[in-house]
Amino acid sequence: MLVDRGQVVFALKAAALGFAIALLYATVAQRWLQPTSTVEIVHTSRESTADNDAGTQAHTSYARAVAAAAPSVVNIYTATQTRPAEGFDSPLFEQLFGDRSGTGEPRNIRTGAGSGVIVSSSGYIVTNNHLIADTDEINVMLSSGENYPAHVVGTDPETDLAVIKIDLQDLPAITLARQDSLRVGDVVLAIGNPLGAGQTVTMGIVSATGRSSVGLHTFEDFIQTDAAINPGNSGGALINPHGELVGVNTAVFTQSDGASVGLGLATPVHQVQTVTEQIIQHGRVIRGWLGVVAQDLSPALRRELGLPLRGVVVTGVIDRGPAERAGIRAGDVITEVDDQRIVDSRTLLTLTTMGAPGSEVVVEGLRERKPFTTRVTLIQRPLPQTTR
Repeated sequence: MLVDRGQVVFALKAAALGFAIALLYATVAQRWLQPTSTVEIVHTSRESTADNDAGTQAHTSYARAVAAAAPSVVNIYTATQTRPAEGFDSPLFEQLFGDRSGTGEPRNIRTGAGSGVIVSSSGYIVTNNHLIADTDEINVMLSSGENYPAHVVGTDPETDLAVIKIDLQDLPAITLARQDSLRVGDVVLAIGNPLGAGQTVTMGIVSATGRSSVGLHTFEDFIQTDAAINPGNSGGALINPHGELVGVNTAVFTQSDGASVGLGLATPVHQVQTVTEQIIQHGRVIRGWLGVVAQDLSPALRRELGLPLRGVVVTGVIDRGPAERAGIRAGDVITEVDDQRIVDSRTLLTLTTMGAPGSEVVVEGLRERKPFTTRVTLIQRPLPQTTR
């Protein structure tokens, strides 16, 4: 059989061309048709290299902030001897049954655990009043593990703050943040002794500032955060990423089990500083007092009575108090104090208690829909009644 030489050459050329095309296709496919996951990994790595700030922010460590603040946060342990059950504390009972514990020690002891913040190198520590109120014994554990007895310098139940002191010098006092530095969305860290587990750090953001009308204290101006705050965190530090104190952890909204649900409250640093300085100086917080009982007005009642959009109605005047001596009567509507608008009863309380006893404030308002102005000399606000 004769084979045409030209046909053979043509066939070989065609085969070679086909092989070359196949090889080229395989090379292109291997280089460009990579799986999606590989492309994403390369893309992420390229972003991290190109945008160093974003990469740093995503992997930020707050170790420096914790290292700066943690030595200033202490664990507080309390013990309180409770009264025996009714009828079981008489001498006759002791004669008949003796000491049932067999040790001679008090039989009913209630213990508690919480946190505190060193605010002075000379041993002053701020904490929550509810933690140390009416306790018989207070012990402070430093971050080094050393334990020291503490005594109460003074308390302020109206802000739930208290100052205690240990007899030690050269302690690491925490740095206070600027009063106007905190914003919603800022990162914050809570340091404390939750559930008595020892010093613990949790992180969150500032969910809100200026929270009031919560119903916990007389004076409320809370920072709200979603940093995990549990029983035992009370009195501990809320710090910013620089390790500066922005607040003292005070309370947490919780369900029946007491666990954190991301709604923690802290007393802001400006209030902590004011209260702490007064307690250290005077043993208590000294506030001015107007001597009235005031109530907010609903929009409907304002319209019905033809009252302005601001102001509170006086529902009661303390007998022989500052307001009564200045001529203020029940039924008056207070609209301004020292040229500052009164939007609700909390504003009135805050403005008048900020004044020093003996100072004079100008009160403006409406009486039977007619304007009036009077000057009131504040006196010292009475201490709230407490029972044990």
